[in-house]
Amino acid sequence: MGGAGEAAVRVVANGAARADAVAVEAPLELRVSGRALTVLMRTPGDDAELVTGFLFGEGAITDADDVLSIDLDHTPRGTVCDVRLAPAARAPGVRVFVTSASCGACGKPSLDALDVTGAVNRSALAVPRAILTALPDKLRAAQPLFARTGGVHASGLFTAAGELIAAREDVGRHNALDKLVGWALVEGRVPLADHILLVSGRVSFELVQKAVVAGLPVLAAVGAPSSLAVELAERFGVTLAGFVRAGALNVYAHAARVVE
Repeated sequence: MGGAGEAAVRVVANGAARADAVAVEAPLELRVSGRALTVLMRTPGDDAELVTGFLFGEGAITDADDVLSIDLDHTPRGTVCDVRLAPAARAPGVRVFVTSASCGACGKPSLDALDVTGAVNRSALAVPRAILTALPDKLRAAQPLFARTGGVHASGLFTAAGELIAAREDVGRHNALDKLVGWALVEGRVPLADHILLVSGRVSFELVQKAVVAGLPVLAAVGAPSSLAVELAERFGVTLAGFVRAGALNVYAHAARVVE
């Protein structure tokens, strides 16, 4: 049943046993030039994009050319990814813990490591409210793994006119965004100054942080933001919208970009 992102299981539903599909959560050990950095719990697939986006979000690389090679070794215990960076790139510090699928900031070694560096987004982008509220249905149509398992998050990149450019899925919402940003970096699209990001689920600190680094002016979500997400969006000039659905949304920061 399915590909690398899903696994077949047996389930008893309403007293009857049947086959079902669940999303795969599996470890990826990230190494830089052979040095262990962290373990990412992710859904297999788009692994090169994942590690590229992760390193970009951590400030280790500034563009795709900083990554000289990515070697993936699939072992019985999990995938080992060894990345070789250009001499000018700065390898991030070792994460202390496994980075789980639910927490992108977990494993940071100190409170200082949570500080976000980046420019305030001064994009003049203006997005009609009707375009934003139409995005969730477009993203849902681009989530085949969610349709089969119901167990993954998604991040979608849209033009200002609401056209879906790319989408990625993963059990971790931050992983889905790292995959998407990694793709955009390789495609030479970063900074994403004229784009809209839509994420499934809630918005927490790490998603806004990754949006800031990628230069995204508008971050919309199907769910609610956290207090720190709102604070960070306000600080860095990111328009933050939550509870986005057909005909409705709440704007928590920099509402001037959302027009009627």
